[in-house]
Amino acid sequence: MSKTSMATMLLSALLITASGCSHDDNSIDQEPTTQKEKSVQAETSKTKGIASADHNPAVPVTVMDPDAIPVLINKENMLPDNYKPADLVYPDVRFTFTEKIEKRMMRKEAADALESLFQAADEQGVPLAGVSAYRSQKTQTSLFNHYVEKDGLEAALLYSATPGTSEHQTGLAIDVTSSDGSCAVEDCFGKTDQAQWLVDNAPTYGFIIRYEEGKESITGYKYEPWHLRYVGQKLAQDLTDRGITLEEYYQSNVAVK
Repeated sequence: MSKTSMATMLLSALLITASGCSHDDNSIDQEPTTQKEKSVQAETSKTKGIASADHNPAVPVTVMDPDAIPVLINKENMLPDNYKPADLVYPDVRFTFTEKIEKRMMRKEAADALESLFQAADEQGVPLAGVSAYRSQKTQTSLFNHYVEKDGLEAALLYSATPGTSEHQTGLAIDVTSSDGSCAVEDCFGKTDQAQWLVDNAPTYGFIIRYEEGKESITGYKYEPWHLRYVGQKLAQDLTDRGITLEEYYQSNVAVK
């Protein structure tokens, strides 16, 4: 059986059941080398469920603490089946639509930070608008299936998450665009003043550009200048200062579970 066929079968099982898969883990501690790393590691130490080095990435593990602000969710680390944050709220910011629906919500801490970020962007003449924030597992399943039908499995996997592995389901991620709605979830957003402002200022408010240009082989996704992920101010600044992704941070600093 080819690798493509095997991957297709595994993904088909995920889409049919949309359920998590948990594994027993062994922990490996690595001592942080600087006071700053110690401080950031203390903030992130309760996040568990990182895939071990010999884990098959085609079968993601379920994170043990999905409510942790810096939780790592990606193709190898998934949320518990049908996970939904308990503290979802509607941030008081501009969106490209007016309805109070699912994709307008975020977790309370992230929503408060987003309000501060949007206010600062307005004051500095680069107004933003939200496009899509929280997304349930059911919604992600429908969306991913749509992309597979539209572009095929291989292409869909480059820009869309399989059910249970989307950062949007954490309530800590949001896609943004310019206030006029132009270039929403499109590559052209990366050339706007808003995109550059986010690169320079998002960490101040606890957000990172999650899927960076040139890091596709690490994150598993194409460059998305519009996808913001809240991780807290200390970690956001640390990742930015070191020029690393959330994956690279966990590989170098946090105990593997």
